[in-house]
Amino acid sequence: MALATCLGAALVSCSDAGSDGAGRSAADTAAAARVAGLAQKAADTGSLGVIVRIDSGDGKPVELARQAAWTEDDHRIAAGDRFRVGSNTKTVTATLVLQQVADKRIGLDDTVEQRLPGLVKGGKDITVRILLNHTSGLGDFLLTPQFLPSLTGQDKRAWTPQKLLAVTPEQAPPAEPGETYSYSNANYEALGLILEKATGSGLAELIKKKITGALGMKDSYLATKAGWNTGQHVTGYEPDAERLKAILSGTVDLPEGVGFAGPERSGDNIDTSAIDPSWSWAAGGMVSTAHDWQRFPTALISGELLPKAQLEQMRTTVDAPEEGGGYGLGLMRVDTTCGTVWGHTGGLPGYSSEIYTDANGRRSVAVLTSTNFGIKEKKAATNNKALVEAAICHMLGKPQPSDSPAG
Repeated sequence: MALATCLGAALVSCSDAGSDGAGRSAADTAAAARVAGLAQKAADTGSLGVIVRIDSGDGKPVELARQAAWTEDDHRIAAGDRFRVGSNTKTVTATLVLQQVADKRIGLDDTVEQRLPGLVKGGKDITVRILLNHTSGLGDFLLTPQFLPSLTGQDKRAWTPQKLLAVTPEQAPPAEPGETYSYSNANYEALGLILEKATGSGLAELIKKKITGALGMKDSYLATKAGWNTGQHVTGYEPDAERLKAILSGTVDLPEGVGFAGPERSGDNIDTSAIDPSWSWAAGGMVSTAHDWQRFPTALISGELLPKAQLEQMRTTVDAPEEGGGYGLGLMRVDTTCGTVWGHTGGLPGYSSEIYTDANGRRSVAVLTSTNFGIKEKKAATNNKALVEAAICHMLGKPQPSDSPAG
């Protein structure tokens, strides 16, 4: 069945068959129209470009794309465009680890020191399970002075997982392994190395064999360079140095003039599409489309990829209120006004994503946004959150939230 793609600045949903027209109830059509309106409002107030795909399990998914008018000169967004899904990759890495646990090649209680001798400080007290649920006590290398220039694209050096682990700081404030949840990309860099050592295969090969190939995800791959493979991709943007410094004020003290590398766009935005994401690897290197990626969490949660015991372990969470609920083994539990969903979020320069499924893996939703740091500004954050919440409610078949987003 052909799926309709909605483009441009219209505030109503497409009425094409297979999108939100024939076969839909008035309530469904109204809910889809509200999501479309919120998507345009989000795009116009800082999200810049938005792709939303809602699959309610009824064979009539809603797909739409919206963007700020000025971005159309760079690229007309389509719902099937490729996108950097960032830390949604962590759920793939965790699934691969748990498959090896089921095959008894890796143990959740194995220590990092056993698996990667001498590579991680304090590794004798950090287990595979602790890496998976971010309670390792390791900080994050992301905003360290050594790595920040690479994150922004100013430094072109190639980072190996080993080098990233070497510049990873201690969690602040310090915590013993297993004590406190604190999200760190370093945990998944280590897990990628553990996987490769345990299997004798490269991570990209494992992903293709065990996940994307098995599920027929033909538009998904692990990025190993700055360029994109064939196919249209979303143009990603970030605020210029002045706006970025203001956004991160109170979080990190950016040196004067530090900003994203790339062509200037529309006054105070930078095109970050060409920044190399390969450093993110097992922690966030995947490229996909909304439709393609939704196959993964629905297959995972419905039990296609893991035995029951490992899926239960994955869904056993530690408290993670900053993520909206809890964090399991590479999987977020998010408690919304319309119900609990499972999945992950992702963020890389120019790209932010939230992709969830219901408790049974029958329904799924993807909201992809063409900026990451840009939606941390107050108005943009408010409207993006309203869009995500409305899309989740529509996916779950629940009444739309009544809050009115900022203008």
